[in-house]
Amino acid sequence: MTFLAALALVLVIEGLVLALLPNRFEEVLRALAEMPRDRRRALGLTSAAAGIGLLFLLRLWGW
Repeated sequence: MTFLAALALVLVIEGLVLALLPNRFEEVLRALAEMPRDRRRALGLTSAAAGIGLLFLLRLWGW
């Protein structure tokens, strides 16, 4: 259930970005496409590690 709630929040955030900032979103996609593959991979791994760290802290604090 928690996973589905997290997935729903991701969809809400992505939907808001697309609805409120469509031009900026296109610029970000263009910048990502121009970025070297290794840098994109590092960015993805860093984002995943930050998410895991945040989840760990939330669980540690009892949220």
